[in-house]
Amino acid sequence: MNVSEIEPQAVDTAITRSAIFLVATLTPGNEHRDTVRALCGDLAGLVRSVGKRVPSGNLSCVLGFGATAWGVLFGAPCPASLHPFREIGTGERVAVATPGDILLHIRAEQMDLCFELAAQVMKRLGAAVTVVDEVQGFRYFDMRSIIGFVDGTENPSGREVAKFTLVGNEDPPFVGGSYVLVQKYLHDMTGWNALSTADQENIIGRTKLSDIELDASVKPSCSHSALTTLDKDGQEVKILRDNMPFGRPGAGEFGTYFIGYARSPAPIEEMLENMFIGKPPGNYDRLLDYSRAVTGGLFFVPSATFLDGLG
Repeated sequence: MNVSEIEPQAVDTAITRSAIFLVATLTPGNEHRDTVRALCGDLAGLVRSVGKRVPSGNLSCVLGFGATAWGVLFGAPCPASLHPFREIGTGERVAVATPGDILLHIRAEQMDLCFELAAQVMKRLGAAVTVVDEVQGFRYFDMRSIIGFVDGTENPSGREVAKFTLVGNEDPPFVGGSYVLVQKYLHDMTGWNALSTADQENIIGRTKLSDIELDASVKPSCSHSALTTLDKDGQEVKILRDNMPFGRPGAGEFGTYFIGYARSPAPIEEMLENMFIGKPPGNYDRLLDYSRAVTGGLFFVPSATFLDGLG
């Protein structure tokens, strides 16, 4: 098939106000493998059927698979850079690895659309999977995270999106695919809110109100911005984030669901190493004094063309 005929999944969808993140493990058995493969072929039709009810709702769904599940579901070959999530850090600062074979990233302007699609997908999957994590995310005011700063400002845009997120000729069988890494973070909002705005800005590396990056002459090298900005041969290497706040105020739970898409997992893993270990070691991301990763998984998102071929 000609590369130009390959259709990616909806990685680069428009910003929406609602999302559901579902991570599941695969039940052993050929019948369960066949159930998942059948869903792959039917997914586009399910999205169309549910989304047609509210055409302006911008419903989309991205489906990804972990390293262990890939061989079981699809056999060889495997995407070149797909591997189990590598735990990073030690002691109190650890990017933990947690179980996960399948990721569903469902987005829409309205939560009812996300909810209905998730319900239809889970009805199809049935006993073939066990959900190990489910998060309902929401947009918080003017694109802010739960800690009050604008999120995703440095995302690539335009033609840059495909350049940084879609696999190219470096892995011919999987052109048009993407790697996605997810983590669920819980925040100590009492401690965070006790800080002055200036202290928060130094930790993030941007101004809180106007979302302007701090000048390099004053931005701390341990700020979140400094440690997650990567350069290669003088060019910035970007990933596509679509993080979402979530929480249960009555339970005192406040969090951010991090989700990053990239052409290779390497840049996201490097960012995590800088954050959790430090650059140099010990110069870690001070945001981690108030944020704790409780899940972590790496998945490959094959092209929509690949999924349709399983129908």
